[in-house]
Amino acid sequence: MADDDRRERKVMPSSAIARGAKLASLPVGFAGRTALGMGRRLGGAPAEAVLTEVQRRTAEQIFSVLGQLKGGAMKFGQAMSVFEAALPDEIAGPYRETLTKLQDAAPPMPPGTVHRQLATELGEDWRDRLSIDDAPAASASIGQVHRGTWTHEDGREEPVAVKVQYPGAAKALLSDLKQLSRLSRLFAVVAPGLDVKPLLKELQERVAEELDYRLEADAQRTFAAEYADDPDFVVPTVVAGTERVLVSSWMDSEASLAEIISAGTQEDRDRYGLLFAQFLLSGPRRVGLLHADPHPGNFRIIGDGRLGVVDFGAVARLPEGFPPAIGPLLRRAIAGDAEGVSAGLREEGFLRPGVSLQPEVLNAFIAPFFEPATVDEFSFSRGWLRAQVQRVSAPGIEGMGTSLKINLPPEYLLIHRVWLGAIGVLSQLGATAPFRSILDENLPGFSDPD
Repeated sequence: MADDDRRERKVMPSSAIARGAKLASLPVGFAGRTALGMGRRLGGAPAEAVLTEVQRRTAEQIFSVLGQLKGGAMKFGQAMSVFEAALPDEIAGPYRETLTKLQDAAPPMPPGTVHRQLATELGEDWRDRLSIDDAPAASASIGQVHRGTWTHEDGREEPVAVKVQYPGAAKALLSDLKQLSRLSRLFAVVAPGLDVKPLLKELQERVAEELDYRLEADAQRTFAAEYADDPDFVVPTVVAGTERVLVSSWMDSEASLAEIISAGTQEDRDRYGLLFAQFLLSGPRRVGLLHADPHPGNFRIIGDGRLGVVDFGAVARLPEGFPPAIGPLLRRAIAGDAEGVSAGLREEGFLRPGVSLQPEVLNAFIAPFFEPATVDEFSFSRGWLRAQVQRVSAPGIEGMGTSLKINLPPEYLLIHRVWLGAIGVLSQLGATAPFRSILDENLPGFSDPD
């Protein structure tokens, strides 16, 4: 028991002091690297080389610490990881492997801790219904997954995936996100132009939902019912669910989308990139829900060529589908209707009353992000995404001058996160596919005239 307790503390340090000390090491390390960089500058090293070295070392430390802590720190790291493609390659290259590990892996909970959680959530007689492998099959920011067998009341046995939440996850999640919000300047060093404050704020606001697996079970049931027997997608059915334990049908998969990113063929990149985009965009139309956690570890490669989808803890509830303004706005942007785009964005709250922005400047600012919708087939790439990020973060009215004037209405927060995250993943994949056709099918008003 004592060994289990020690191992549990190692998996997710629970005290504010222990977790705070790890996070506090980040700015301290950055200060040391900055001082070292200044010394190298004085010694004659080129400015760009010094900056790249500081960024590389800072990134290595950031993602190492986030991966160790799990909780809110790792959840933030996973959310950040989908934007890796936006970083300059000379910076992203040295730590890309470390970053992508956050999408699929983390240290395991000891078996004794898992068993105690199952007894608390399913009852002391849980072993009458469930047997599990003690070694986890996968792990994530606030829980880990075990393979097991569920015995139904009629005696039928079913292979299942058992997701068990880490003890103390709620406390750690809230503490980490609060402290990480104070370190936004540090992340700006690694990814200039990527504002992490809205991401952290949105994660904080959705903590309660993601900690309650009963809500996740409801969302998963809805998706599973609609996508049952779908020729392209697999969503595991829910067998049982409590606040901290979720039991789903087992889904055999060969790999995750993360492995396709690191070693997939172009054929696989194109196929699964298209399926990834289709699933995200079809959800609001088919079930009134948007899967809002698009990091690659949640998308699994099935042996028959279908795409499996897991982790429905973060969803946007869109009972009427995507907001009806999105399709027409996107169509106007593609058509170069600057006045129409400006009026539509102001009506939706993206431009607050009193904010002055020339329609032509606004349209030029947003148009490149909609480039994939302007052609029948588009090729995403890291280079294309980096160019867009550098463009919008550049000083001047056509970059940051416009960005700072655009407001993000609350009802668009998760949609915005998923849109950017999906673009990041597709750029990591380097996928080429007819993405415009997906918009035609799923965005009302995109292809129809006003």
